[in-house]
Amino acid sequence: MAGQATAQRGGGRTGKSAKSGRSGPPPRRGGRLRLPRRRGPLLALVGAVLLGAGVIWVLYGSTWLRVEHVKTTGTRVLTPGEVEAVAAVPIGSPLISVDTGAIEARLRQKLPRIDSVEVTRSWPHVIGLKVTERKPALLMKNGAKFDEVDAKGVRFATVQQPVQGVPLLELTVSQSPSARRFGTDRLVLEAVRVAAELPPAIAKETGSVRISSYDSVTLELTGGRSVLWGSEEEGELKGRTLSALMKARPKSVRFDVSAPTAPAVSGS
Repeated sequence: MAGQATAQRGGGRTGKSAKSGRSGPPPRRGGRLRLPRRRGPLLALVGAVLLGAGVIWVLYGSTWLRVEHVKTTGTRVLTPGEVEAVAAVPIGSPLISVDTGAIEARLRQKLPRIDSVEVTRSWPHVIGLKVTERKPALLMKNGAKFDEVDAKGVRFATVQQPVQGVPLLELTVSQSPSARRFGTDRLVLEAVRVAAELPPAIAKETGSVRISSYDSVTLELTGGRSVLWGSEEEGELKGRTLSALMKARPKSVRFDVSAPTAPAVSGS
C-alpha cells in the first residue's frame, strides 16, 4: 500500500511536470500561429531592399523619367536655339543622370555672353536653362567693329554696329606712366566703374568715356559738352554734383567735378 501511494504521488508530479513543459508546438493566439520575433526585422530589411531596387529602376531603367524637352529662359541677344545647341542636353537619357554642372561649364566657356546660367531638372521630363546675359557698360573700337565690355571689365562679345545707348570707351594711355603702372585692363575697369555710377539722366547723354590715366577720366556729352571726372572715387557724390551744376548752368559746356566739393563750370 505504501509503495502504491508512493507511486501515485510520484506519478502525480510527473504528470504536472509534463503539463508545464514547452516542448510542444508554439501556443496559438486568436487561432493564429505565433512566429518567432526575430523574423520581423528580416522581413523589414527585405522590403526596404525591394523598395530601393524599385526606385532605382524607375529613375534609371524605366521610360517614365527621361529627358524629353529643354526649356531656355532669360535670353536677350542670344537665342534659345543657340543656347540649347551648346548645352547639348542628352535627350532620352534618365533625367537623374544628366550632369548639370558639365552643361553649365560648357555654356559659360563657349558662350562668353552668358554671365551665369542655372541648370535645373523639372520632373518628369524637362531640363531648364535659366540664362543671365552680360550687359555692355562700354564699347571699345576693334577695327571696324566694337567690343562689348561689361560692368566687371570683361570683353565678352564683338558686334558689327555700336549698341545704342552704350558709351564708347577711348583709351589714350599707350605711353603714359599710368598704363605702365596699372595696366590697360585696370584702366578699362576704372572707366567702366565711372560709367556704372553715372545718374541715369547723364548716362543717356554720355557719348564716350575717355581715360588717359588712373585719375583722369573725361566724359563727352551730347551738345559738345564735356565733364572732367577725375578718378572713379566718390562717384555717387560727383554724379549728384554734376546733376546740380547742369540744372543751374544749362548753357555751360565744360564741367569739372574731379573735386566734387569744389566743382567748376565754364563756357556757355
